[in-house]
Amino acid sequence: MDEPTPQLRDKHRLLSELARRRGFFWGSFEIYGGVSGFIDLGPMGTGLKREIEDTWREFFLRRHGFVEISTPIITPQRVLEASGHIKNFKDPMTECTNCHRRFRADQLIKENTGTETEGLDLEQLTILLKQAKCPECGGILGAPQYFVTMFKTNIGPYGEDPAYTRPEAAQGIFVDFHRVLEVMRERFPLGIAQVGTVLRNEISPRQGPIRLREFTIMDFEIFFDPETPECPYLEEVKDDKLFIVTEDTRRKGKNETTRITTAEALEKRLVKSPWMAYFMAQSTRFLAKLGIDQHNQRFFEKLSTERAHYSAQTFDHEVKLDRWDWVEVAGFAYRTDYDLRSHMQATGIDLRVFKAYDSPVEKTIRTIRPSHEKIRQKFGKDAGRIISLLGKEDLPRILQGKKTGDSIRIEAHDIPIELFDTKEETIKETGAKFLPHVIEPSFGVERLVYSTLEHNLRMKDERLILSLPFGIAPIQAAVYPLVNKDGLVEKAQSVHRSLREGGLRVEYDDAGSIGRRYARADEAGIPLGITVDYDTLKDDTVTLRDRDSWNQIRVKVKELKPTIDSIVNTGFPTKTR
Repeated sequence: MDEPTPQLRDKHRLLSELARRRGFFWGSFEIYGGVSGFIDLGPMGTGLKREIEDTWREFFLRRHGFVEISTPIITPQRVLEASGHIKNFKDPMTECTNCHRRFRADQLIKENTGTETEGLDLEQLTILLKQAKCPECGGILGAPQYFVTMFKTNIGPYGEDPAYTRPEAAQGIFVDFHRVLEVMRERFPLGIAQVGTVLRNEISPRQGPIRLREFTIMDFEIFFDPETPECPYLEEVKDDKLFIVTEDTRRKGKNETTRITTAEALEKRLVKSPWMAYFMAQSTRFLAKLGIDQHNQRFFEKLSTERAHYSAQTFDHEVKLDRWDWVEVAGFAYRTDYDLRSHMQATGIDLRVFKAYDSPVEKTIRTIRPSHEKIRQKFGKDAGRIISLLGKEDLPRILQGKKTGDSIRIEAHDIPIELFDTKEETIKETGAKFLPHVIEPSFGVERLVYSTLEHNLRMKDERLILSLPFGIAPIQAAVYPLVNKDGLVEKAQSVHRSLREGGLRVEYDDAGSIGRRYARADEAGIPLGITVDYDTLKDDTVTLRDRDSWNQIRVKVKELKPTIDSIVNTGFPTKTR
């Protein structure tokens, strides 16, 4: 890899220009002046996004036997009330007293002072805001207030059913958990994934493709028994290094990275769950597969005051970027049983999982019931009402009365404890129900797209090259006729068709000089170029060019596909031949 050059120091500017030029991304609604917090993906950006999503599915879902579902973006208010989002999904907002522009208060403070602000209350933020000025006009900033960052809407024409657009994909998974568990024949542990659009009404998104109001999220939830929390795949990654900024380190006012193996992180309780540790290691590998070196990755542990309301432990998987330093691209949260318990309490639907015992367990239980005959003999015409008033909520009082011999008071009646019959019986239990705990890895796709582009951008001889890995490149090879005559076009189209039918993502390009076409392909991240020239017509060979080294070799057309497969596995030959 070439050393960074002065021209590459403002990677964001260079990348933004390249992205527009080559069809990766640009601002939405450009012809109307644009709207902050939204981007459009062009043909190449859409292709890269699709390949990242498919790589993620293969890496995390298929190899572990997880399932994927799809649920609505519109979410009824009562669902988000139960989940705690209505109460907790909000950010502090400040308004300039001069120009009346509104900004996210905690981010302004961090930008102006470098102070970490997560977990601070409004009073603390008010004090710190005195050190900041409006970034638009330099005016004085007003006292902050909370702003709910979910888009509100209504279901139906009369507004009788308030709703919000989902801020995360997870709630659809939790609401559908019992259905998916049934479909999967109660297989456990169970992984359920969802890839889809989420929306967050950001107060002042000013970070281009990094902070968006609408983006794609890739979530999966691992449901497991908290009494048997072991991860069966852990052995595979036990020696993988994790780069972690721990909560303890942060409390000391430092951001130093602890480099530790996955196994050691669990032994020292730096990571509480084996499932979380395993997927943190796999996430590191996944980002490396996208071309992001591990030394530009870290896991940043959230303080208890910063964590989401549902989380017992949270790590942000961050990537170092040229303009914005460390940026979260994925989050790992130990959600315990918070979500399932909340939805179970709100709906009355039993979301517990049945766990069978190895063999039935005999238990002796005592039942205490009012003797209807004895109560009628004692209270006559009032007996019916007394019996109807004795509900389940009176059981603790009855049990206490049995111990002390005291009567039970129902309205104006004292009911002697002797009027209740106690019965013992032996039952066989074949198992017990429990509420699963949940580990959630969640990835932001647009941030992964941008991070992948930036970390694969380099310069060689004053030319930009996008060194995308072959597996995720939207176009893997381009076929060029040297000139558009003498039968070269027909031969090139035949080669293009053959490679496409062989399963490669291939482009045909006959516009401009061959040098200009090479440069275009290098900027678009196309790993291989195939040139059909006059020698092709003589000996059926083509020139195969490597994007990164610019090396070239001659290859028989019939050997082209196996040669490309070999290059993918072992690399391009170092010598030109």
